[in-house]
Amino acid sequence: MNSIRPPLIDAALRSCIRSRPSPAFRNALQRRALSNGGRPPSGPMRPGDMGKNQIWAPKTRIAVGIVFIGTLIYSMVTGDKGSSLPPLPPDSTPRSGQQLDGPSIAERDSLSKRESGVTQSSPMRLRMEQFILKKQEEIVRALEAVDGKRFVADKWDRPNGGGGISCVLQDGNVFEKAGVNISVVYGTLPRAAIAKMRVNHKALDPDVDSLEFFAAGLSLVLHPHNPMAPTVHLNYRYFETANSDGSTNAWWFGGGTDLTPSYLFDEDAIHFHRTVKDACDAHDRAYYPRFKKWCDEYFYIPHRGESRGVGGMFFDDLDETEKDAESLFSFVQTSLSAFLPSYLPILQRRKDMPYTDREKQWQQLRRGRYVEFNLVHDRGTAFGLNTPGARVESILMSLPLTARWQYQHEPEKSSREERLMSVLRKPVEWV
Repeated sequence: MNSIRPPLIDAALRSCIRSRPSPAFRNALQRRALSNGGRPPSGPMRPGDMGKNQIWAPKTRIAVGIVFIGTLIYSMVTGDKGSSLPPLPPDSTPRSGQQLDGPSIAERDSLSKRESGVTQSSPMRLRMEQFILKKQEEIVRALEAVDGKRFVADKWDRPNGGGGISCVLQDGNVFEKAGVNISVVYGTLPRAAIAKMRVNHKALDPDVDSLEFFAAGLSLVLHPHNPMAPTVHLNYRYFETANSDGSTNAWWFGGGTDLTPSYLFDEDAIHFHRTVKDACDAHDRAYYPRFKKWCDEYFYIPHRGESRGVGGMFFDDLDETEKDAESLFSFVQTSLSAFLPSYLPILQRRKDMPYTDREKQWQQLRRGRYVEFNLVHDRGTAFGLNTPGARVESILMSLPLTARWQYQHEPEKSSREERLMSVLRKPVEWV
């Protein structure tokens, strides 16, 4: 593992999705050569070069991986069409149970990026991947400037296409633990998973045995040393399913960010929420109150009767029933770009404040609550830990380096600790 550098991000963008061409794809190359008089093709093979009597359907694959910490990326639509292939003629219709062999969307995307890179006309999945890679580098650089130490980058690949970069800083000058992770996953949803997703996404075909999917997201959690400086969490993600010809079948966006202080400073909560609200208002003034309420309800610890922190915003399953893909992608871009302005001013104010051993102990108790939520109630963590082939280190990146559980601990009356608890038990409208 090496310290992250810009070339690593560039390389990841080029190679994050890497897979071998399928037998059908190689056979198509041979057929193209025969149709060319036995000569090799003069240019690269494209999906559209297939003969008119052939259609490609996805291979059956095992669903692997999760888009790190955060919920499984939900939402759905029939837009953002990829390359279209000719229909299968009547005399070539497969018999019941027959599986056609063709290029996966990972193979199609790899070919597309090699030939023309990522442009405004590229599929949304490639544009989202490019965007979060850029933001990961930007956020890591900004946090390194504050801490003085460098993140360690752990780059990993998946055999069926995709991979990620986990950037982690431990025992820094400012951060006890900080993680900024990218994950890009290609795989196949089995029939049972499709049936569950149809609860929120009716466009999914209930009669297919499997669907290829793409999932990408950026997730971060920052745990500062100083108990006066708050923990912060962020996750933005995109999910897409594909038809047998590689075109988009359904898509959805999800994400959000929330602040978790051990000691409450009203000006910090107000600044964080105002920045989040401004990002929402730039796209829809109904977003902030709706997503703020969603955040308060989601990041709640029922067995404690309290929220994890002072909230922010959270949304999931945003698809064509909400707005078109371009509008939602623009909203996600604005929201993710607002993270550094929402958090860095707070961190700069609090990171060097004096604190006592008692205040540090309180921080450890609050981190215990953070662990409880993530391991007991967070849907993304549960999904990840129960997914075959999941990368556990990335899933548990969100947990603090240290935490504490103390039997029947109660804060002193009229103390700052008690005031925080009163806010966590009854969410406040900060802006």
